Amino acid sequence: MNTISSEQIKELRNQTGISVMQCKKALEETGGDMEKALVVLRKKGAEVAAKKSDREFGAGVIGVYVHNTNEVAAMVQLACETDFVAKNEQFVALARDIAMQVAALNPTFIKREEVDEEAQEAAKAVFSAEVQDKPADLQEKILQGKLDAYFKEQILLEQSFVKNLEQTIGDMLKGAIQAFGENIDVIAIERLSVK
Repeated sequence: MNTISSEQIKELRNQTGISVMQCKKALEETGGDMEKALVVLRKKGAEVAAKKSDREFGAGVIGVYVHNTNEVAAMVQLACETDFVAKNEQFVALARDIAMQVAALNPTFIKREEVDEEAQEAAKAVFSAEVQDKPADLQEKILQGKLDAYFKEQILLEQSFVKNLEQTIGDMLKGAIQAFGENIDVIAIERLSVK
């Protein structure tokens, strides 16, 4: 059995922000493989997020980002359960990073559940025309793939993070829930642009 060094634990903790004990357990579970440990932590993060999803919010912050041109700005309301987490520097930085994401990619929706029937039907009408010449047995599958790709760009939690394209905003929230031990969610977004 591989012994896990404190350097490995520290490196994983620096990458994820998750507790030393959770990082150590993930490394032990994967025999010291850093990539596999990241997968294990993400999986556990999703489980933790699901367990905490029904907890009520009692605190939060407004994350603000203004682009260096002063022509685009965004605000995000990031909610959590306690003032203790809301005042944490990493939580405030997370809110600002999400605001930067909103400024950069201008999402229409926060979550997939917010996509209304009208928006779905409009997109379906556009993409249905594009799949008409495809084989009949594949049309529905191709159409669904096009719809998923389109809405992934429109939904904040499904967008790839501008600073790390391998991670979605939703993944970032799950990691924060795991790291802080509280339910965390984006409640509102707003983007302003001169043009």
